[in-house]
Amino acid sequence: MSKRVLFTILLLCTVCMAGMAQKYRTAAGVRLESDRFGLTLQQKLHEKGTIEGIVQIGSREYSGTALYEWHFPMLGKRFNYYLGAGGHIGNLKDSGVFTGVDGILGIEYKVNGLPFLLSADVKPAVHINHEDWIHLSSGVSVRYVLLKEKKQKKEWWPFGKKNNKNDDKPSILDIFKKKED
Repeated sequence: MSKRVLFTILLLCTVCMAGMAQKYRTAAGVRLESDRFGLTLQQKLHEKGTIEGIVQIGSREYSGTALYEWHFPMLGKRFNYYLGAGGHIGNLKDSGVFTGVDGILGIEYKVNGLPFLLSADVKPAVHINHEDWIHLSSGVSVRYVLLKEKKQKKEWWPFGKKNNKNDDKPSILDIFKKKED
């Protein structure tokens, strides 16, 4: 990435940090890196947080990663950036089992009108019991939205919350109601 692109991304990230970030609850798809292929599943936990699981296969290894990610809107609710951290465990062909910690920084776009998420990220990792102690990967993911975000009903009452009819609060008009025994 050039310095100019990185500066533009960081500038946009710091300027736009309010509101709800994701337009989905659960999404699954594929993650492509230069030397690995992976499957990804992302689940919304709360307004700005998701947990993502990634299973990857490479020519010499396979691994599973779990990441907690914070999402922040950039240009509306559909385009956001995210950052997170987590850990991984895997198996290297010649050395056996390895573990480590991961970080992630990326951008994500929910395609308007279609149930797809497009994302690109940088994911540094520090390995324990691996030939390469540090690995910096970048990937592109395409996910299908399995569960959409529930839409909130828009209130037509413009002056705050309107009282619910099921409330048991007494009203001045209760004197005209027929009482049941």
